[in-house]
Amino acid sequence: MTNEDFIAQNKDADVHALALSKVPADIDLHYCLQQIEGRQITEQKLPLWAKTEGIIYPPKISLEQCSSEQAALYKQQLMKRLLLEGRQSMVDLTGGFGIDFSFLAQLFAEADYVERNEQLCEIAHHNFPLLGLQKARVHHKACEEFIDEMDHYSLIYLDPSRRDAAGRKVVALSDCSPNIETMQEKLLSHAPLVVVKLSPMLDTQDTLRRLSNVSEVHVVSVSGECKEVLLVLCHQKKNITYHCTNITAHTQTFSTDARVTEPIIAPSLGHYLYEPNASIMKAGVQNALCQTYNIKKLHPLSHLFTSEQLITDFPGRIFVIEDYSSFAKKDLKTLLAGITKCNLTIRNFPSSVAELRKRLKLREGGNCYLFATTLSDGSHALLRCSLPNLTF
Repeated sequence: MTNEDFIAQNKDADVHALALSKVPADIDLHYCLQQIEGRQITEQKLPLWAKTEGIIYPPKISLEQCSSEQAALYKQQLMKRLLLEGRQSMVDLTGGFGIDFSFLAQLFAEADYVERNEQLCEIAHHNFPLLGLQKARVHHKACEEFIDEMDHYSLIYLDPSRRDAAGRKVVALSDCSPNIETMQEKLLSHAPLVVVKLSPMLDTQDTLRRLSNVSEVHVVSVSGECKEVLLVLCHQKKNITYHCTNITAHTQTFSTDARVTEPIIAPSLGHYLYEPNASIMKAGVQNALCQTYNIKKLHPLSHLFTSEQLITDFPGRIFVIEDYSSFAKKDLKTLLAGITKCNLTIRNFPSSVAELRKRLKLREGGNCYLFATTLSDGSHALLRCSLPNLTF
């Protein structure tokens, strides 16, 4: 039996159980487990790669750190918009498993993949032709070394490592490798456009203070979970535009160039409640929603909005406000009559979800949605909501 036969026979097996089982002596169990686990992870995250016969998968950590197919497709569409013409060449200076590279390289006549990890380079050499990227050039080098000798490109793409030498996660731009802050001018001397992928855990506003050539910020979420932040750097300094995208079956993008905008405060609750999606909250542009959607904010710090008329295309969750009360025992008893479980959210309220759930004696789940928040007059309130009947 070959390794390939063993992998095919056990492609759906439990990897942990398989690791403890007895296998033929000629089977490289470590390699086979890595391939089986890799394919299982990519079935959901990277369906195109999972369907491609012969793909070799790297260790699990590289799969966990790579982009999803949905996020990679977003970058591909972004490059089509930013580079309508002149897509001659690109370089990915931090290649990794090559997901982003494989989608971006399709747009360019020439494409260079740079990676300091020799094993990942060998995997890229094997995988790229299977994905139709016969012209891709693989370079086993540190990106800093490659930069010193590289040519001019239409696009430079980077996804700096967010772990230190000990493998611990870092949260400051200066701690990432390579350090974009110190090399931004050098990068822009080699390309008119530089796109940097960052973790949503990084402080976006601190990063923008450190980088002087950012023209666009893209915050990308998938099914409500914030996945990555993309910075577009160019030679000419422009006002920064924020693009907040939530990729779902009904993908929504909210774009604005007004990060610091005074919100319109609601003097009282309307019929509907709105909670911005994770991308908007990460970008810090929620106040701009007031003008765009004609809604009002419950409180400057609450980040919840309300209106009398239903805004069906709001980029986030929409609720019907059924009733609300103060936190006086009598008021709470009336508001929560007959309710034994709920979905509880805290916004600008001096308690944690766990603490308040214990206080209210409510289990998690059900069709009731409760929001503990602060209203425009500074009073604390509990809002009882339900989902509207929306059809698309």
